[in-house]
Amino acid sequence: MDRREVLGILSLAAGVGVLGLGVANSNEHAKLRPPAAIGEKEFLSKCLRCGLCVEACPFDTLKLASFCDHAIANGTPFFIPREIPCYMCDDIPCVAACPSDALDKNLVSENSKLNVRLSKMGVAVIDTEHCIAYAGIQCDACVRSCPVMDKALRIDYRHNNRTEKHALLVPVVDSDYCTGCGKCEHACVTKKAAISVVERERVIGISSDNYVKGWIKGDDAKLKDADTKIKLDPQKSKDYLNEDDLMEGTRQ
Repeated sequence: MDRREVLGILSLAAGVGVLGLGVANSNEHAKLRPPAAIGEKEFLSKCLRCGLCVEACPFDTLKLASFCDHAIANGTPFFIPREIPCYMCDDIPCVAACPSDALDKNLVSENSKLNVRLSKMGVAVIDTEHCIAYAGIQCDACVRSCPVMDKALRIDYRHNNRTEKHALLVPVVDSDYCTGCGKCEHACVTKKAAISVVERERVIGISSDNYVKGWIKGDDAKLKDADTKIKLDPQKSKDYLNEDDLMEGTRQ
């Protein structure tokens, strides 16, 4: 075996070792982007992986993904709320630092002024099986930490089926107001957070237009141009009933 073959084997072994280390240390995190991040597909095409947003963050919330960060594109900015949440800076320095509009200030602007509460970094989801408030233990740590308290995260009163006496005071998320900052997840007192922030597209559904919420003012406007007439084709029905397969079934 010559020197070149030995070096090749050593290089391959080193590569496998590093890859193994990456797999062993990899954790699947939600892809939580900085405030004002555009859609994920477009974000990946516009993000320069320059790290300027990470450098601008005063709380070290943002980090650049490495190959150890499973399912997150290498070199792109993200954050892990359980470690360091987004502290919702009024001037949103990470957005101002972005040179490519991967972070679009228009998404967090209202009347030409920045409004960090318009951020949609993700949405909080509560694990009611392990949230101690849902078990009847008084806790409002997540609600008190919320920068949009009583809107994005509020306390709701529920009947306690276990004791039949005391009310349950439980946290409830309103996805319309939740910014996905992750301060609730960071504040959660359980060993593993019972409230977690995930990508909005993973958990928020889209209602069909034919469902009307009559109690919401103006929701019936979607029926304005709807065609409510049922269109039947009698000949098509007859043809279906006279199909060979159906006729054979009746003969048997």
